Formats: sequence, C-alpha cells, structure tokens
Amino acid sequence: MPSVTFSLYLGYSLDHESCPKPEKKWDPVDLGRLGLCGRSIALLPHNHQQMQAETSDLHHTLLQIGLTINKQKTKILRINVGNDEPVTIEGTELGEVESFTCLGSIMNKSGRADADVKTRIGKARSAYNMQKKIWNSRKIGTSTKVRLFNSNVKSVLLYGVETWRTTKASMKKIQTFINQCLRNILGFHWPEKISNENLWARAQQNLVEEDIRRRRWRWLGHTLHKPPSSIGRQTLNWNSQGQRKRGRPRNTWRRELEKDIKRTGHAWKQLER
Repeated sequence: MPSVTFSLYLGYSLDHESCPKPEKKWDPVDLGRLGLCGRSIALLPHNHQQMQAETSDLHHTLLQIGLTINKQKTKILRINVGNDEPVTIEGTELGEVESFTCLGSIMNKSGRADADVKTRIGKARSAYNMQKKIWNSRKIGTSTKVRLFNSNVKSVLLYGVETWRTTKASMKKIQTFINQCLRNILGFHWPEKISNENLWARAQQNLVEEDIRRRRWRWLGHTLHKPPSSIGRQTLNWNSQGQRKRGRPRNTWRRELEKDIKRTGHAWKQLER
C-alpha cells in the first residue's frame, strides 16, 4: 500500500463514522502520538509499561479496521534506558535496532547526532565534488559561486540540523568542512593563508553555530504554532522515566535551547503561550 494511501486510510478508518468502530476510542491526543513517517507509525511512551500497553492497544485497534502489524518489520529503539524487557505482540517479541533512519535523519540509542553529522558531511562533500567545474570556472563570479554553495552544498550539510544535539566536536567538524570549501571557491590554496575571520567576511558567511541556532529557533516557532495534539509539539516536553546514570547530566537539545532562551531574557513558558 502506498505511503500516502496508508496514512489517509488509517486516519479515515479511525475517525469516519461508516468504518467499524474499535473498542478503544483514540482521542486527538492519542492520535497525535502516532508519528506517521511514510508507512511507519512511531509511538512515544515514557516507560516500558506504557510501550507495551500502547503497542497492544494499537494492534487490537488496527485488527478491527482490517489492518495488521507486521511483527518482523516492527522494531524497537531504546534511547538512554536501562530496561531491557521485551515488547511483544500476541506473545511474539519485537526485534530491536541500534539506529533508525527516517526522512534522512538518523536516531540511535545514545541520542547523539554524531552519525548524522558524519552522514551529512559525506553527502555535502559529494554534492560539492559534483560541481567542481563550477568552482574552477573563471567565467563565474565569486559571489555567484558562494550563492550556489549555499543553495546546493550548505543546504545538504545542514539538513535536519534543527533537531541535532550538537557538541563542540561536531560543530568543529562542520565548520572545518565549510572553511575548506570556501577556501577552494575563493582560490586560496596551500601555501597561501587567510584567517577564518577574513574568509567568512569575504564569503559573507556566518559561523555555522549561528546558522544552526537560527534554524533551530525557526523550527521551534513553527512547532509551537501547532495544536497540543501534534506529535512535534508533544516531543518538546517528552522525557523517558527512570533513574539516570551517575555523573554529570548529558547535554540535550532541550538544554541547548534553554540556554539560548536565557540569553534573550525569556523563559520557556513564555514561548509556549
């Protein structure tokens, strides 16, 4: 079944009066927690008990409207949890995966963006190398080359960066790649030298950290305009339950955003109004 047809049929079946009504009535909040990604459905429980209950409820609900869950294709991804109890459907344990890719973004058990950063740099490097004739051309002006770099390479590099949990190491890798590309575009080759500040000024570029912060705020504003039942809105306040490991708390996307909010003199609750 095509992805769009599946999503439309699922929404129609769970809501339309002429379709068989399941025993469990899914209210807007419940439906908002069904993250539809193509043919996939993502549940966001807080603990193992909720995961098992929601999986069973969804399984029985879909059976009543003529749909079944493929137990071989359904996988579990545990992010920063110590509970290893299996999740089952009719006694069949669901398999687990170390990472999951959806719409080009990679999610893994650690919740870090290292794999995403590595993949994005690789894809951006391929996009850059495909246009070597443009970068080496003397008939095309530098400003035009920089604009092409922003639209054809930098956009590939920063795809999905709004949801990354960035670190100093990942920021350094991304900025280094951008600097290398800009030096080649502007015609600076070894042993010629130019400081990073002069390079950014000549190419009219901002620090990648500022670009990521701007994209993150744009995505946040778009998400906060959605209704409370939206899965994107709910993920802003979602957290897994349980006791964290000893040591300094890991930096998270939410903590990074809260730091930016404090710099502007605002509070998180003010943004949610």
